[in-house]
Amino acid sequence: MAIYREDFDVELKEDRSPLTAADLAAQNVIAAGLAQLDPVLPLVSEEASQLPWEQRRSWSRYWLVDPLDGTREFIKRNGEFTVNIALIDAGEPVLGVVLAPVTEELFVAARGHGAWWQVQAGAEWERISTRELANPPVAAGSRSHGGEGEAALRRLLGDEFRLQPLGSSLKFCLLARGAADVYLRRGPTSEWDTAAAQCVLEEAGGAVLDLSGRPLRYNRGESLLNPEFLAVGDTGIDWAARLREAGLA
Repeated sequence: MAIYREDFDVELKEDRSPLTAADLAAQNVIAAGLAQLDPVLPLVSEEASQLPWEQRRSWSRYWLVDPLDGTREFIKRNGEFTVNIALIDAGEPVLGVVLAPVTEELFVAARGHGAWWQVQAGAEWERISTRELANPPVAAGSRSHGGEGEAALRRLLGDEFRLQPLGSSLKFCLLARGAADVYLRRGPTSEWDTAAAQCVLEEAGGAVLDLSGRPLRYNRGESLLNPEFLAVGDTGIDWAARLREAGLA
């Protein structure tokens, strides 16, 4: 937040995505903190050098971190960026922490213990849950990336739906606290973009599915890119069938 409040430089990484001093400072703080925990587990992070698949393939438990998700929102100073820390166990996110530093909103979840929301630092914890599909549905969408496709959402949800733009992993959290219904991501994302918020959404009663309707999983291979996915709040609906009918599967 000290960097956010000042003038800062923006670099471009090899993939043309932006990088600031805040990304790197958050990386250092989080890596140092996780290294103090027992047991010390491997760490995969957006701002760290990635180990080859030959080493990662044997991991059962490891940390998966995005120290600043939504760097474009950080640069715009619209507050819609997050810090994401997930614990992966056998390919599934079993612990998730999502912090929005500007608002101080904090979402946490652990497998079997539900999802919780603290609206600001020091506030009471509130257990959160998803809702049944609203009529009309609300679709969370990216603030800075295209690719969701209103035509695809129309095929999935019908003509009557409302689009709610929001940055970073906060879209998942919007579903988790029952304020939206779906988030369809057609463009590329990386595993650290989704894992922590997926745990929050799943513990709140929702799901994150690939476009074949299978749960999104982690440490799948050499690439750390996710397949395209659909995050949903209401798991009582046959989303796999809807995806097929919409021509998205």
